[in-house]
Amino acid sequence: MGRMRRAAWVAAVVLVAGCGSADGGRGDAGGGGDRLREQAEAALARYDDAVTAAGGRPKFVPVGELTGVIGDLEPQNGDYKLSIGAGRFVADGKLPEAPRATGEVVWADKSRLALPLVSAEQALADVVAGGTPDCGECETLEVTGALLATVDVPTTRGRATVPAWVFSVAGTKLRVTRVAVEGRGAVTVTPPSWDPDNAPGGLAIDSASVAGGNRLTVGFTGAPEAGDVPCGIDYVAEAVESVNAVAVIVRADPHDANETCTLIGAARTATVELAAPLGERAVLEVQQGLPVPLTGRTR
Repeated sequence: MGRMRRAAWVAAVVLVAGCGSADGGRGDAGGGGDRLREQAEAALARYDDAVTAAGGRPKFVPVGELTGVIGDLEPQNGDYKLSIGAGRFVADGKLPEAPRATGEVVWADKSRLALPLVSAEQALADVVAGGTPDCGECETLEVTGALLATVDVPTTRGRATVPAWVFSVAGTKLRVTRVAVEGRGAVTVTPPSWDPDNAPGGLAIDSASVAGGNRLTVGFTGAPEAGDVPCGIDYVAEAVESVNAVAVIVRADPHDANETCTLIGAARTATVELAAPLGERAVLEVQQGLPVPLTGRTR
């Protein structure tokens, strides 16, 4: 029924300074290696607690938003963007029940997992509950119907095709989607509170992939050039592991820490050897301790 697209919710991209950047950007200033290991261990502890609260290690842990959209808003409906982001929806009638008890999550490696399906009414309630706290006097949009389909989502085990409800909205051709299986948010990690006087250090990775064996490659935003040229930086990854997750520290080795360089960010990678195969463990970034999507081959 057409290509489904996740919502383009706004994300902040941090550009890494060529020199004089924050902890982890050019070396381990502001706490050193011990501080980053402490952050990683704390992140693992929070994730382990979240797994315990969820009743054990789950097989399906999506990364990112569970609400998405198909299509674009018409020019005259530009104000709807605020309403959608805030979850301002109301059904104009009864929404359908799930047509069967379970739906399948299917990963790129063809592994499958059956999970209970939720009704369209519950899925819409999840959309509303997950909206931003306040959008002022933005309009409440009417949901006129719902169909069960599938969407493609990133997870801690790689991309997966997942059952989702697709909602029609009055006054626009844009449709809203919501992942429709139970267990879709069972592992809820609460990042540490923000302390401006003791901000977390290190570089935040944004993805990970397994090429085979115990080797894990992580992606992040860093300096454009390697450390053998002016303003360049070499990066080395370090893994801190638990039974449920792997927290990755990325250390920086700059060409010269005293150089004055332009604030430019580029996609960089670093590879680390794990003590054991990743398996179904999550990969966490070290700043907030949140899971990142796994890409590529997962076994």
